[in-house]
Amino acid sequence: MTEQAKRYGGSLFELAAEEHLDDRILGELDGAVSCFADNEQYFRLLALPSLSHATRRDLLDEAFGGQVHPYVVNFLKLLCDEGLLCELPGCAQAYRECYNQAHGIVQVKAASAIPLDEATRTRLTQKLEQVTGKQIELTVTVEPALLGGIRLDMDGMRLDGTVRARLDGIRAGLDSLTL
Repeated sequence: MTEQAKRYGGSLFELAAEEHLDDRILGELDGAVSCFADNEQYFRLLALPSLSHATRRDLLDEAFGGQVHPYVVNFLKLLCDEGLLCELPGCAQAYRECYNQAHGIVQVKAASAIPLDEATRTRLTQKLEQVTGKQIELTVTVEPALLGGIRLDMDGMRLDGTVRARLDGIRAGLDSLTL
C-alpha cells in the first residue's frame, strides 16, 4: 500500500467516522473495489487519458450514483481526477485498517495443512479474542506444504506452529553442528 493510498483512505475514514457512516462506507467501498475488479474494461475506460475529467465524473455518476453514499462517489471522482484510481484497493485497505483500529478488530490470517472445521475455527477465534482482548476476523487458508499445525499472521507478527517450521528448525540446528 502506497503512502497516497494510506493518506486518501485514512482521510475518507476520518470523514465517515465523523459523520457516523464508517460502517456503511466500509461496505460500499469494498463493493466499489469488487466492481472494478470484476469489470477491468470499465476501469481501463476511466483511465484513458483521452477522456475529459467531466466525462469520467459522469461515467462514475451513472455507475454508482444513487446506489452508494455520495461520499463514495465523490471519493471515486477525486481519485479519478488525480489519476489515482489504480490506488483504490490500497485506499480501501487503509480505510479498513483505520476502521479496525477504531473498532478494536484484529484481522488474523491462519494457514493450516488441512481445512479447519467450524468448531476448531470457533475455538481458535475465541482463544485469540481472549488473548488480545479484541474482536478477531479470522481468514483461513489451506497450505498442504505446511504438513501439519497452524501458522498465524496478525498485527505484523507471525506465529508459526507448523510441522514444516519445526522441521526447518531441526534442519538448521543440524546444519550448524556439521559446519
